[in-house]
Amino acid sequence: MADPWNGLATEAFFKQPTPDLVRHLLGMICVRDSPGGRTAGRIVEVEMYQGPWDKAAHSYGGRVTERTRVMYGPPGFAYVYFVYGMHYCLNVVSGAPGHPEAILIRALEPVDGIEMMMQRRHIDATHGQRSLCQLTNGPGKLTQALGITREDNGLAFFDSPLKLYHDQDPLPSAQIATGPRINVGYAEEAANFPWRYWVKGHSCLSAKGSPQKTKT
Repeated sequence: MADPWNGLATEAFFKQPTPDLVRHLLGMICVRDSPGGRTAGRIVEVEMYQGPWDKAAHSYGGRVTERTRVMYGPPGFAYVYFVYGMHYCLNVVSGAPGHPEAILIRALEPVDGIEMMMQRRHIDATHGQRSLCQLTNGPGKLTQALGITREDNGLAFFDSPLKLYHDQDPLPSAQIATGPRINVGYAEEAANFPWRYWVKGHSCLSAKGSPQKTKT
């Protein structure tokens, strides 16, 4: 398929430090092409995980498993894992090779392939923006809507059916809020790190993320 937007992310784009990349991902378009067609959404909420010293990260302590191996490679690749025995989660690998960091995509605003998303999610999203957001306002919801599975693990976001585009200028800091990550209460002091980032006031934030108190 032809590129739908200008600004396909390059391999070099992902080589910036994780604290910079996590902010620059907000507002970008995540596209998934499949035999059935194209689905896409604008990124509105993310979380960063900073490797072996971050107790909330899968790579905490420098653990290398078959699941986490992709995190130790170069940045710009997809890290997809299965959680709770029912959901896939999509991450952007960040950090230099050997520094296993990643950014979880928590919520999208649907922008293309809406009918296919509705079929995959078994949701009628024809009743306004709120119901539309139900397609992708959570990490498990968005992977189901985009048809992302473990088979996408290791795909390059700059050269595969799974791509990222920046079709607009980076969001200014005034439009970005931060707060603690979700579902990491086990991570002791790391549970309080303000490493979740979202677009202030957006209607498609994750259900668990929306009520959190914002901090700039």
